[in-house]
Amino acid sequence: MNFVKELRWRGMIQDVMPGTEEQLQKELTSGYVGIDPTADSLHIGHLVSVMILKHFQRAGHRPVALIGGATGMIGDPSMKSAERNLLDEATLRHNQESIKKQLAKFLDFESDKPNAAVLVNNYDWMKDFSFLSFIRDVGKHITVNYMMAKDSVKKRLNGEASEGMSFTEFSYQLMQAYDFLHLYETMGVRIQMGGSDQWGNITTGTELIRRKVGGEAFALVCPLIKKADGTKFGKTESGNVWLDRRYTSPYKFYQFWLNVSDEDADKYIKIFTALSKEEIEGLVAEQKEAPHLRPLQKRLAKEVTIMVHSEEDYEQALEASNILFGNATADAFKKLDEETFLQVFEGVPTFDISKEELTAGIKAVDLLTEKASVFPSKGEMRKTVQAGGVMINKAKVENFDDVVDASSLIADKYIIAQKGKKNYFLLIAK
Repeated sequence: MNFVKELRWRGMIQDVMPGTEEQLQKELTSGYVGIDPTADSLHIGHLVSVMILKHFQRAGHRPVALIGGATGMIGDPSMKSAERNLLDEATLRHNQESIKKQLAKFLDFESDKPNAAVLVNNYDWMKDFSFLSFIRDVGKHITVNYMMAKDSVKKRLNGEASEGMSFTEFSYQLMQAYDFLHLYETMGVRIQMGGSDQWGNITTGTELIRRKVGGEAFALVCPLIKKADGTKFGKTESGNVWLDRRYTSPYKFYQFWLNVSDEDADKYIKIFTALSKEEIEGLVAEQKEAPHLRPLQKRLAKEVTIMVHSEEDYEQALEASNILFGNATADAFKKLDEETFLQVFEGVPTFDISKEELTAGIKAVDLLTEKASVFPSKGEMRKTVQAGGVMINKAKVENFDDVVDASSLIADKYIIAQKGKKNYFLLIAK
């Protein structure tokens, strides 16, 4: 597989240094991507770089994932308007372990092949580097003029709200460049990859390698992913979409991908899955034929959820989605864990009802008018029942004075009432 060609049709290349494609076609090459360990989970903003490494390994090359333990203590000024909080070593080590577990779902670290993935942490070689040694052995090779010309530095210095840039942050570019040199010398790494905001830092690395050891190294960056409306990819109202289920449940993760626009689905399925060009073209054609069926979104959500979580998590997320939009039964409710159940019905009107009264049995008409104000009057409920528009736990209410009791409770606590196709109400027995 031609790696550069593969990324190109997927829309994953913004800039590539001349000679990169020839180098990768010539021999097995080691290449790396840096990951900032500011949290103990990756979010979907990291996925582009991770997918680059995945394709790199698929093409027969050796992916190196660099956890920026040292650089994470400083913070990259690129695209940032303010300095980051600094992390301590214990936090960084914990974050590294958590991130490696997530990366193992994308990359093969265990293979005995020469292109098995490797995880490194730049803290390991930076922690004993004295300041004097660094400015003498590294700093003298790159001029301030060269560093000032980089966009990441210029934007921070010229920004309207900018308070300038500390020396700590200014040194970030040199530290990242040194990482590239160190990996070049110790592991034979010849290419660094990342987002387009990293182009300046990466090319400083290739320049340092050229000036200090006369070596040749390469760079490849992908475009920063934005949504079709121009807003930032990967952010929701509640914040980042995380890969760790503690922060973003598989159901919410699945929903994020399922709800992207047609234009974004067309782009994302190329970037965030390993599906072939032919298969994706087939799905795009299906989408044009029947956009209401959303084959692109469904397949995208399936592939990414299985890759990040598991087939089982995908099945449960699918079942949970069908509850709202499909013909699910009460049995489907009962299969859901409580967390997913509550997420499915997040934002629907809720009513507290008495568990004791329910145990004795309550007429449906009393339950949905007096105990919970689903209907404003018994007369309106009677009409809606006669029209077949009232359901309790997805089962149609045939007679408005049918009795509902504790056997209807889901997880011994909840009842879902439905008025028409789209109006849901959550009754909580207390």
